[in-house]
Amino acid sequence: MDEVKVVVAHSERATLRVGDVFLKIDADQTNIDVEVEAMALAPVPTPEILWRKPPVLALGAVRGMALGVLGEPSPASPAAWAAAGAAIRKLHDAPLPPWPGKNLDDITAHLDSECDWLISSGTLPADLVKRNREVAEAALRPWTPVFIHGDLQITHIFVQDDKVTGIIDWSEASQGDALFDLATLTLGHEECLPDLLAGYGTDVDLDVIRGWWSLRSLGASRWLVEHGFDPNSPGCEFDVLRARM
Repeated sequence: MDEVKVVVAHSERATLRVGDVFLKIDADQTNIDVEVEAMALAPVPTPEILWRKPPVLALGAVRGMALGVLGEPSPASPAAWAAAGAAIRKLHDAPLPPWPGKNLDDITAHLDSECDWLISSGTLPADLVKRNREVAEAALRPWTPVFIHGDLQITHIFVQDDKVTGIIDWSEASQGDALFDLATLTLGHEECLPDLLAGYGTDVDLDVIRGWWSLRSLGASRWLVEHGFDPNSPGCEFDVLRARM
């Protein structure tokens, strides 16, 4: 009998691994609907959908290893990072998905609310929050929407022999800012950004990338704390914020 391993679990969703099968359990079936449709539309390698029986989606395991994990040096080669950049560019050049993403006003309002909480709760020093809010302003500008993954964490791209074998966890895919995906992938791994951009193949505004690093870290910290994760772990969100000082 295959061993059951918990990949991630919190109050909103859980992912289990049973042998070579991943079982994603989500009480909000809208997330699963988006994931299934996004994988069908995305012109990049994605996991095989084995079956779906709400609230469970069964996916086949992806070959290779993740580009890395937050808080540790990436074990992937520069060529693997470049391959990831090329895959992301292919996604961003694809036709837009039919559903919209978050708008600028909502992103700004959420950011300001989270900054207020970080200060009022004493979670972070006010000067650290205010400095990163200033840095985040660079990301808060109009953009031309592209097909984005929306949660392109370093653990979500798998590579083998310097080739992308799969991109996982598509429940936040939408229309959005291309630089948000690039920033999310390199959060806490700034040293890998040049290799990623070498594969992506176009000039980007590094101030906007830095803005998204600050914005994502500010915006995610309360959720992480409230769901049992530690953004103060070495190399994680709080360190990303401190680096902007």
